[in-house]
Amino acid sequence: MGPEGFSSNDNASNLPCENGFLDSLSLLNSEKAVKEIVEQPLVEGIEDHLVEFSEAMRTVGKALRRAAEGKASAQAEASEWKRKYELEREKNLQLENKVLTSVEIYDNRKEKKIENSAQHLEPMHDTNEQLHMYLGNNGIYSHEVLWDKEQDSYSNACSKLIRKASFKLHWSCKGEKNDQHKHDVVSFEKGNITAAERSSKQICLKWESPPQTVLILTKPNSISVKVICAEMVRWLREKKLNIYVEPRVRTELLTESSYYNFVQTWKDGDSMLLLHEKVDLVVTLGGDGTVLWAASLFKGPVPPIVPFSLGSLGFMTPFHSEQYRERLKSILQGPISITLRHRLQCHVIREAAKTEYETEEPILVLNEVTIDRGISPFLTNLECYCDNSFVTCVQGDGLILSTTSGSTAYSLAAGGSMVHPQVPGILFTPICPHSLSFRPLILPEHVTLRIQVPFNSRGHAWVSFDGKDRKQLAPGDALVCSMSVWPVPTACRGDSTNDFLRSIHEGLHWNLRKTQSFDGPRDT
Repeated sequence: MGPEGFSSNDNASNLPCENGFLDSLSLLNSEKAVKEIVEQPLVEGIEDHLVEFSEAMRTVGKALRRAAEGKASAQAEASEWKRKYELEREKNLQLENKVLTSVEIYDNRKEKKIENSAQHLEPMHDTNEQLHMYLGNNGIYSHEVLWDKEQDSYSNACSKLIRKASFKLHWSCKGEKNDQHKHDVVSFEKGNITAAERSSKQICLKWESPPQTVLILTKPNSISVKVICAEMVRWLREKKLNIYVEPRVRTELLTESSYYNFVQTWKDGDSMLLLHEKVDLVVTLGGDGTVLWAASLFKGPVPPIVPFSLGSLGFMTPFHSEQYRERLKSILQGPISITLRHRLQCHVIREAAKTEYETEEPILVLNEVTIDRGISPFLTNLECYCDNSFVTCVQGDGLILSTTSGSTAYSLAAGGSMVHPQVPGILFTPICPHSLSFRPLILPEHVTLRIQVPFNSRGHAWVSFDGKDRKQLAPGDALVCSMSVWPVPTACRGDSTNDFLRSIHEGLHWNLRKTQSFDGPRDT
C-alpha cells in the first residue's frame, strides 16, 4: 500500500468527525444567539438594578467617610483638651509649689523679725509645742480644715508689733468636745468597717490668743448701716481692738468726724491680698450679698466671718444688728460654732490658649457659677464632663454649678434641691432644659467638672461668677470647676443645722400650710 493510499484513507476517516464538529459548533452558536435574544430584556433589567445598587453603595461610602472624619476630628479634639487639662494640672502644681516656697520664705523672715524684736514678744514655742498646736489634743487636724497661723502685722496707727490671733477647730456634739478626728471618717477594727457619724457633730472655734484686729464690711448706700457701723467702730475701739474698713467707709467716717482717724484701710490690690495676715475677725453689716463680697476679698484663707442681718432674706446672716454688742462680746471670748461654707474654684480655658501661661486666673465663688445663652436666641449647647467621664450635653437656657451654700439661691429657683451648707458637694442644675427627663444632680466634692462649648455650637455662651465678672465663652472655650481648699467660716447663732432650718422657714416659708382641721373620729 503506497503513501497516497494511506493519505486518502486517513482523510476519508476524519471527514465525518470534522463535519460533526462543525454541525455542533453551528448548533451551539445558534443556541447562544437564541439565548441572547431571549435574555436581552433580563440583562437590561439587571443592569438597571446594578446602577441603583452602585449609587447606594457610593452613598454609604460617603457616609462612612464622613463618620470616619468625624471620629478622627473628635479624637483630635479630645487629645487637644487632654493636653490643655495636663497643662492646667501642671500649672496648679507649680502654683502650689510657689505658695509653699513663699510660706517658707515668709516664715524665715518672720523668725528674723521675732529675733530682732525679742524684747517685745514672748519666747517662741519649741518644735514639739508647735506640732501640738497644729494637731491639738482631741480636735481636728487644723491644717486639714482651716488653720490660721500666728503671723505678724504692723499697725499704721501705732508702732507696736501685733501678733495675729491663733485658734483651732474641733468637732463637738451638743456643745461638748469630741475625740473623733476629722480624718477618721471610716475606721477598720477587728475586720469590721464602720463609718463615723460626722453629720451629728458641730464645728467649734476656740481662740488660743485673743483677737486684736477686726475688719468691718458694710452694704453701700444705706443710712441705717452707716449709723450702726459708726456705733460699732466706737464700741470696738473701747475694747482696744484695731479696726479695718473699706476705703469708701473710712472716707464716710472721716466726713462725719475726725474722731475716726484711727480707723485703718488698704490702698491697693496688693495690700488687700494680705488682709488675711492681719485680720482676725470679719464683721459684715448687710445681707447675703455683703457676705459674698467679704468672701471675694480673700483669694486664699478666710478669717471667721460674723454676719449681721441688714438685708432682705438673710440665709447666711443669722445675727440681728440690734444685738451686736452681746453677740460680738460672746464671739470675742469664744468658743463659737461655725459653718464651713465650701467654695468653687473656676478656670476659664480659651481654645486659643496654647500654653499654660495664657490661661486666665482662677476665680473663687461662694454661691454658684452660671453658664447661660445671654442675648442669643439659640439654645445653649454645652458638653459636660466629670473627671474623665462624659456626663451629658445641656441643651436649654444654661447650667448652674452651685455650692451647697448656694443651693437656696439661683439653683433653687431653677428646680435644684436645698442642701445643708456643711454637706460637701457640687450641685449640677440645668436652667430650663429642653428635655422632660433632665433632672438636677448632686456630685461629690472631690470631682472636677469641665463645661465646654462645642465647635458646632450655634452661638456663644456667657459665664458669671456669683452674679459678677461676666465672661463670654466662644466655641472651643471651656470652664473647669473644682472644690476650693479655702472654705468660708461663718459664725452660727446656735449651730449650723439650727441656723439652716430657721433660714428656710423664715426666709422661704418652707412647707408653710394651713393645718388640716380635725372633726373627730368617724365610724367605719
